[in-house]
Amino acid sequence: MNRCPCPASTGAPASAPSTAAAVVPTELLKRGQRLLEPDVYRTCLHGRAAVVKDYTRYRHTPLSLVARLLVRREARMLQRLGGWRHAPALLGTLGGLALGMEFIPGDTLSDSASYVGREVFDQLQAALNKLHSAGITHNDLHGTNVLVSAGVPVLIDFTAAWQAPRWLRNSLIARQLRRGDRANLLKLRQRLTGLAPTPEQARLAAEPAWIRRLRQAWKQCYRSLKGGR
Repeated sequence: MNRCPCPASTGAPASAPSTAAAVVPTELLKRGQRLLEPDVYRTCLHGRAAVVKDYTRYRHTPLSLVARLLVRREARMLQRLGGWRHAPALLGTLGGLALGMEFIPGDTLSDSASYVGREVFDQLQAALNKLHSAGITHNDLHGTNVLVSAGVPVLIDFTAAWQAPRWLRNSLIARQLRRGDRANLLKLRQRLTGLAPTPEQARLAAEPAWIRRLRQAWKQCYRSLKGGR
């Protein structure tokens, strides 16, 4: 990956430009193609290597409000996680339709399979437990949403993340979202390292029987409807 043409960072917090137009992309990382999928590029914000998620192509469209809400939600989540080494630092929002965050050097977990071992997954499990204890679920945990930087797993893409209010943290939906995070992590670990989950891990990630039956019934109904067309 090309180096960002920035002067060395001082490590001090940087305020972001007020508009996305003030930012010049230096490397496109991903072109948004699906609905409400942002362009993602690497750039510099006030001398700091940064990654920007840019929704500005939705400006002056009916989806502009939704895009602004997505930027605001993720910015608030990163702000809550400020100073935590398992999430990138928030650098600011840009014109309401773009989000700037710290650039994390490293490879995605999917691309690190040849050298990532149990210790990285142990750290990731501890990080996930920390999130869950604060009522936060990531809700999109897969191999490309985890970076491995100097042996430390860093969670990225908090667009779908949710922090349950205290009175909802033991609700059905909160428990199900936590189970989903755990199940995704166990699948990743088994696929990339060959390590099977322990009985306790499998128990915590397992869906209740009634949810499995409901899911199976929906799949059968969907297949029947699709086959009847």
